[in-house]
Amino acid sequence: MTTAPTTSSAPAITVSATAQEVDAGGSANVLFNREAYQACLKVAEDLVKRHMAQYDPSHDWAHVERVRNTAVRIAAGLPGVDMKVVELAALFHDVAAKYTSSSTLRDTLAPFLNHPLTAASLTHAQVFNILDIVPCVSWTAEKTLRAKNEWTERHGAWLELHAVQDADRLDAIGAIGIMRCSAFGAVKGRLLVDDGEGEGSSEAHFEEKLFLIKDRMKTDFGKAEAERRHSTMKAWMEALQAEKQVCTTME
Repeated sequence: MTTAPTTSSAPAITVSATAQEVDAGGSANVLFNREAYQACLKVAEDLVKRHMAQYDPSHDWAHVERVRNTAVRIAAGLPGVDMKVVELAALFHDVAAKYTSSSTLRDTLAPFLNHPLTAASLTHAQVFNILDIVPCVSWTAEKTLRAKNEWTERHGAWLELHAVQDADRLDAIGAIGIMRCSAFGAVKGRLLVDDGEGEGSSEAHFEEKLFLIKDRMKTDFGKAEAERRHSTMKAWMEALQAEKQVCTTME
């Protein structure tokens, strides 16, 4: 990977010159220790915080951080998973086709991709995997790929992708999901409660998407946690229907 000069101040790091990794081409890359990777993460976090500051609370830095933490938790229980790829793909998951084109994704991530700490902390393969995962994470992205018969065996077996997808989907349901749905609906000008006249509403979004999520999870952790959060949403919907009955015009 080529590196470019950057004006960002890089945190001081300690280099372990004894550990080496030999890639498929036979070239040796010095592996930096955990401290170097933490510095690399800081570069990624700062970039994402700046990028997500332009969006509403349903897609802000707090959402990204929850997805990152959950993805790492899920990945820790999966075999042979590259934790760096999971963590960074989770951090970048909303800097994707949902908001940008694939070419713009590279442009947006350029400060990270061209940073010396990235070249020092990640292999070429790790960077390519991160860039491949990010555009595939969202519910809409997977739906589109499947509709075009472009969801491949690789996607179906890709544990790093599954960890990030399940983490993102878990944040869309349950108590947090209810709040995020209302926040997103407000930004889009949706009604909160279905008026029965075909207008889009946050209430309708539960039947349209959120109640479907638990059956689309891919990891054991994700499936179990989705069941719990699904029950939370069902109980909330029952309470909503009861309250709507109270304020319905008496005949």
